[in-house]
Amino acid sequence: MDTEPADLPDDIAALKALVLAGRSELRAARALNSGMEAMIAHLKFEIAKLKREKYGQSAERAKLLDQLELQLEELEATATEDECAAEAAAAAAGQDTSVVRSFSRKKPVRAPLPAHLPRERVVLPGPSECPCCRGKLVKIGEDVTETLEVVPRQWKVIQTVREKFSCRSCETITQPPAPFHPIARGRAGASLLAMILYGKFGNHLPLNRQSGDFAREGIALDTSTLADWIGAATATLSPLVELIRHHIFAGDRVHGDDTTVPVLAKMKTVTGRIWTYVRDDRPFGGPAPPAALFYYSANREGEHPTRHLVGYAGILQADAYAGYNDLYDPNRRPGPITEAMCWAHSRRKFFVLADVAKHVASAKPIAPLALEAVRRIDAIFDIERAISGLTVAERLAHRQRDAQPLVDDLEAWMRRERARLSRHNDVAKAMDYMLKRWDAFARFLKDGRICLTNNAAERALRGIAVGRKAWLFAGSERGGERAAAVYTLIATCKLNDVDPEAWLADVLRRIADHPASRLGELLPWNWRKATVPAVAA
Repeated sequence: MDTEPADLPDDIAALKALVLAGRSELRAARALNSGMEAMIAHLKFEIAKLKREKYGQSAERAKLLDQLELQLEELEATATEDECAAEAAAAAAGQDTSVVRSFSRKKPVRAPLPAHLPRERVVLPGPSECPCCRGKLVKIGEDVTETLEVVPRQWKVIQTVREKFSCRSCETITQPPAPFHPIARGRAGASLLAMILYGKFGNHLPLNRQSGDFAREGIALDTSTLADWIGAATATLSPLVELIRHHIFAGDRVHGDDTTVPVLAKMKTVTGRIWTYVRDDRPFGGPAPPAALFYYSANREGEHPTRHLVGYAGILQADAYAGYNDLYDPNRRPGPITEAMCWAHSRRKFFVLADVAKHVASAKPIAPLALEAVRRIDAIFDIERAISGLTVAERLAHRQRDAQPLVDDLEAWMRRERARLSRHNDVAKAMDYMLKRWDAFARFLKDGRICLTNNAAERALRGIAVGRKAWLFAGSERGGERAAAVYTLIATCKLNDVDPEAWLADVLRRIADHPASRLGELLPWNWRKATVPAVAA
């Protein structure tokens, strides 16, 4: 209210009305200012969260470890560099570098080099006579120093010769049958195909980079040729992908998750999805081997998990993605899927709030509640670590005895604190994420097969997340489907402690003439490497 002194009324009642109106406007301005300050604080907090999401580490405990490892590497390199420089300077000055010093840097004890590696002896020529008296020398021993060396990969052409023979009696011509090739009409050997496949999908090396590496070694293989081989090899291995799919969905419980995959489109890239379903019964002592299955889709619509899990009716360990909701319908056929939520996912929400609140002054009140939630959830995780690998019945007994009281206390504490918070409060949102789905979160207390986290699926997707930085995008939707098939084979090998490249080479060499009824023998958990016969010169 802008009023000049000359315009003020002389009447007391009018002055009182004017003062009251001014006070009302002042209160309104203060309320508006308070609301703006709250909005500014909220936006600062949201910006801090987005910066952490973009630039921060996804694994909370890995952040400090990575920093310390990097510092250690730099310190080790610096110390060794300085030590070498000091020894060189002492040698140049004619000083004895073998003098014992008062302090020296402690180096880790070096393990012996692997015993399975071939040894090449290089014997330094010794004197033919005694340097003092020219007498005859007799060997009394030797000192051996081992150095690890690498031999660059060698290329060779294998000529498979089929000799023809003619019978002198009936003139019948006899010749051995042609051998099966890893891929039809292809000139690539099984080991070369395995190296290219694992290079692209395991080590995330695009085909153009591999082609360039081969060219520097004198082998001209253009990208289109490598792409043809990739397509043919994927088609050859597709029956094994189908067997893995049947194995995974025969389990009582699967882990599910998805991640983004940039896909090349006309003049731009679009965002596709890679879905994974992992069977890993080891946490509850199950004898079935672990396996991972991948699917590709052009978007994240709920129809995709519905199609992937069309015949499945077990437990799905996943996050709160709404696209899974149809799977939990009681009227679903062949039966509803049991929902099991991931505690690590919910814990991460509280951890992020506590971590960000430390750096945003206006969000300080958030930190104590978020930290208390993390502390309570961590106590439940401590119990889970102790029972990993026990049987279903043993896990259930430990949970009901040790974890049930902690879970009940956590729920009561959350409901009590949530009643005091605004619905716009970030901690309230994190609490609502759990409280609205509490039955699914607490279901592990009634079923020993259920895990506390969905980490098995997140670990399976980790390689794809790393690879995105290297190959940037998939070339097409068919390329995404092909990648999902090869990821299935590589990830399953790793889960069973099998070298993926060695497995791919051996299976590609054998699968063409392997009986279809016995293809299960080639699956990673059943695999026994075949002995490759020597090739005659």
